[in-house]
Amino acid sequence: MAEVIDKPAPKLDPARVMQMVEKARWAAASYATYPRAAVMPIVAAVAKAAAAEARRYAEWAVEETGFGVVDHKELKNRLCSTGLYEHYASANFTDFVVDEATRTVAIPKPAGVVFALTPSTNPVCSVFYKAILALLTRNAIVISPHPAAKACCADAARLVNRAAEAAGAPDGIVQVIDNPTLPVIEKVMNSDRIDLILATGGSPMVRAAYSSGNPAIGVGPGNNPAYVDETADVAKAAKAIADSKAFDNSILCTNESAVIAHAAIAGRLADELKRQGCHMLSAEERERLTEHLFPAGKFNVSLLGKSAEKIAESAGLKAPRGTRILLVPLERIGDDYPMSREKLCPVLGFFEAATRESALTACRAMIRNRGAGHSAAIHAADPAVILRFAAEMDVLRIAINVGCSTGAAGFDTFLAPSMTIGTGFLGRSSVGENIGPQHLVQWTRIAYGKDPGVVLPSFDGLTLPEPPTRPRLPVGKIDYSFDWVGGTPSRPAHAPEAEPLDADLKAEIRALILEELRALQNERGG
Repeated sequence: MAEVIDKPAPKLDPARVMQMVEKARWAAASYATYPRAAVMPIVAAVAKAAAAEARRYAEWAVEETGFGVVDHKELKNRLCSTGLYEHYASANFTDFVVDEATRTVAIPKPAGVVFALTPSTNPVCSVFYKAILALLTRNAIVISPHPAAKACCADAARLVNRAAEAAGAPDGIVQVIDNPTLPVIEKVMNSDRIDLILATGGSPMVRAAYSSGNPAIGVGPGNNPAYVDETADVAKAAKAIADSKAFDNSILCTNESAVIAHAAIAGRLADELKRQGCHMLSAEERERLTEHLFPAGKFNVSLLGKSAEKIAESAGLKAPRGTRILLVPLERIGDDYPMSREKLCPVLGFFEAATRESALTACRAMIRNRGAGHSAAIHAADPAVILRFAAEMDVLRIAINVGCSTGAAGFDTFLAPSMTIGTGFLGRSSVGENIGPQHLVQWTRIAYGKDPGVVLPSFDGLTLPEPPTRPRLPVGKIDYSFDWVGGTPSRPAHAPEAEPLDADLKAEIRALILEELRALQNERGG
């Protein structure tokens, strides 16, 4: 592996960061001309490079942010690199598609420059995930990591860019803002040089993306119930819920906020959860933990993604060694009852419902206030119960007999693997699916008439022409590096010197400059 120049990343002011955006526009315009045969090797190379460093970045993310589980972050890094590539390896977002039945031809059009904001909870995996979505669809991407995870994310983005460029992508197809500040983010987000914002994070940031004036894909918060019906396999349900809630210390937005247990199986479920490393608190302990976890009614962010044992210790509670989850008995469900709200840590509410009707009412109450459009889980054997649950819950993904964290995120279901969960109209979001590459490309459709006499001509053997106005990659070994922009090193320390321009090219450049000077002189009346 070639030695890489290591130079400190400068603090970017809003004007300077826009130079990065212009570089991205050049890269996007060039990349938009690539055929699928060139695109997929680039994506494959990036996925392979990212997966090879999955463990290192998992350790780095935990060290930098102070929360999460290394093993689980490594898994997420792999799922968002080679896992994501494998999921979309047969998809086509680059070639035109002919539909003879409807007499249409669809031509893909990339968004252009994607501005991606990534969260501290899922830092490096979100960098891999969003970069691969952009590369699959021939977009350039500028990444703004969360300040709490900026070092590991910036390094991961540079790794991705180096791998992409080495496989043939234009220089600067993936860029990163090493030191994100609010003025810089606002400048880029509101710029008409950005074509799409892909926002993952808190509600204020997502709202800012939607109000920027640019097309934006954002997500809403979750407050996901896990209903365990009387028809469920209780032991399997307990294991699925415990594994899901403990996964990466509950920092996936798809994690369970509370278990809603049918009274007929509630006692058995509590016992099985205990066997899975859950510790049930007393009513008095619940009150102490509530004050610690929700001081003044707001979530204590210092406990985000901490282990159950550390949370118990910091609250002055005793929990058995090896406790994975603190199980909190709930008296009721309500927005004014904090323990029934979202908790991005291994603290899980446990509510016993006397009947199926009251259980469904409790689940609806959780979703209505703070989780509309997001996710829910049900553990049941009766398909009629499952169908009713899905019909009555105002969410757009429901995990059946699997953990909600990994099920709704597409890890152990056939939903699209995703770090950005669309909440749709219900959750005030523009997209209701797990966000995928299909959301970063749109299609121009050629439509022939319905008249039976109209015959769709053959498009066999044709390829899309390269637009004459798009920039071309330089020919030969001329150095068009943009490495000075943003201080993101991507060239080997021993890169070959650029060859001198030949006489014909010099003459062509001189002629272009003279033409521009004459035009300026004419405009000024000279």
